[in-house]
Amino acid sequence: MSEENLGFDTRLAHAGRSPADHSGAVNTPVYRASTILFPNLAALDAKEGAKLRYARRGTPTTHALEDAICELEQADRALVSPSGVNAISTILMSFAEPGAHILMTDNAYGPARKFCEFTLKKFGVETTYYDPVIGAGIESLIRPETRLIWMESPGSQTFEIQDVTSICEVARKHGIATAIDNTWSGGYFCQPLIQGADISVQAGTKYISGHSDLMLGTIACRDGVYDRLRDTYLRFGVCIGGDDAYLALRGLRTLAVRMAQHQASGLKVANWLVQQPEVMRVMHPGLPSDPGHALWAKHFTGASGLFGFVIRETDRVALARMFDGLRLFGMGSSWGGFESLLVPSNPSVYRSATQWAPGGQTVRIHVGLENADDLINELRRGLDRLNG
Repeated sequence: MSEENLGFDTRLAHAGRSPADHSGAVNTPVYRASTILFPNLAALDAKEGAKLRYARRGTPTTHALEDAICELEQADRALVSPSGVNAISTILMSFAEPGAHILMTDNAYGPARKFCEFTLKKFGVETTYYDPVIGAGIESLIRPETRLIWMESPGSQTFEIQDVTSICEVARKHGIATAIDNTWSGGYFCQPLIQGADISVQAGTKYISGHSDLMLGTIACRDGVYDRLRDTYLRFGVCIGGDDAYLALRGLRTLAVRMAQHQASGLKVANWLVQQPEVMRVMHPGLPSDPGHALWAKHFTGASGLFGFVIRETDRVALARMFDGLRLFGMGSSWGGFESLLVPSNPSVYRSATQWAPGGQTVRIHVGLENADDLINELRRGLDRLNG
């Protein structure tokens, strides 16, 4: 059977694996290395073209992960880095030059905004934030010096869906590169490069890892931008260790079954929240009532377990009653692991082009792999405590 006839889940299970190269081991072993030795002077002289030359430039374990990321994201090339923020910063720095202009969605991940505001600004790079639902209207914001359009879909904390295809069409017309944060889909439910994007970035810490025990960033891209990204990557000395690459590869093998469970449980919890009197609004693009649902159905094949909702305005004491009694939901940064999380949030502090004023308290929820009915019962008890 040809590769073209294999299902995506099958290809993902086998991507980045070559047992014959590793004494028959099913998984690519962990290579812990720094120095790579060459057998003779001729090989040393030819090291510039060698796949293995120094571990900072990759090992068989990290190369296997890059190959698997290419399969996941349907990309030409991939790079792996120590964290999602590092991957984001590497991309942004690759397009930084004095006088350059970047367009960034107003609902972008907070550290991405901060990198533009506090780091790129020092290099003479200007950033303009745009309404995430602008679509093809982004053309009115493009300048001669615009070098990159940054997207995130769904948006961080507020979960708006962007018209990626339309934005990428405009960008291509003007010769501008496009990058998108694809962490929400895990790369499993969406492949933005197929939709026209040049670069897809993920915090592999989240769904690729899946177990809340790994920091990882991934950059998947087209051939046309790879050299630019790779040059920045190498000059900053970015690399990951073999153990982290191995854990990421292990996480990828179960990505399909985990994402299916996150989707089913997440939608069940979201549909329950919609019916609760304390809940003013649920931000989940998989719900038919969500403003971005039609675009989500066009660009995505499914939904992850991360979404948001708004409860009626309340004081911190009442909010503490709700959150402090949680047993199944943890309170902490990150998401994408097997465990469920619930945290209050304030997206308004990250907005400048648009306003976030939902009239109540915004809450971010990650539905993990626990029984959905147990999570619903836990939320009901929390809302009861909120009511006093």
